[in-house]
Amino acid sequence: MSKPVFSTRFLVMSVALIVCLITSNFFVPRLWQVAGLPLQLSGAVLLFPVSYILNDCITEVYGYRKARFVIWLAFLLSAFVALMAQLVCWLPAPLQESSRPVADSFNSLFAMVPKTTAASLIAFFVGSTVNAWIMSRMKVASHGRHFGVRAILSSLGGEIADSAIFFPVVFGGILTLPEALKLAVTQVCAKVLYEIVILPVTSWYVRHVKKEEGIDALDEGISYNPFKIKDI
Repeated sequence: MSKPVFSTRFLVMSVALIVCLITSNFFVPRLWQVAGLPLQLSGAVLLFPVSYILNDCITEVYGYRKARFVIWLAFLLSAFVALMAQLVCWLPAPLQESSRPVADSFNSLFAMVPKTTAASLIAFFVGSTVNAWIMSRMKVASHGRHFGVRAILSSLGGEIADSAIFFPVVFGGILTLPEALKLAVTQVCAKVLYEIVILPVTSWYVRHVKKEEGIDALDEGISYNPFKIKDI
């Protein structure tokens, strides 16, 4: 039985997706107001949509099975970072009195990481799987046409699933329910708009990778079971 071979481009996209996910977990608690409007967004909105764009690219070029593998890898590594952040927060206070404010500031930020990561892991797994599933199924149905439409609709479905899980968990008890819902809807709209704006670049990159790799996967007759990790 031959072992799967991964290209440099696939490796770079996979690592970039994982870094975007993990880094976004640190940005989540930082809310900011949108251009003086009565709307606010999480700092994660600057980076997290990139993970969905990369998910679209991987699914479009290499297929659902490769995307599923990357989703699981991102899930496990993000969990590892959250565990380490919690362990560091549990370490004893420093000897120097002058260093304790720094330790307290560190703990106040990173103590939220396990909570945000726990929510993020579930939300990311569900949202990214929905995103990859829609992209893959629509590609089969359209015989590989209309990448732009598939990219936006799959991201919209994934972002809605992600936000429906993430925001009630992370901001429950911090924001009121209407505020949390407003934040979730604003985030979904902002992330999808982000992807629409960057779509010409995404489309060009996908065409470029397909040409260079000589790959354009069409997921006919595959299993969409999200837990079938070894099938890559």
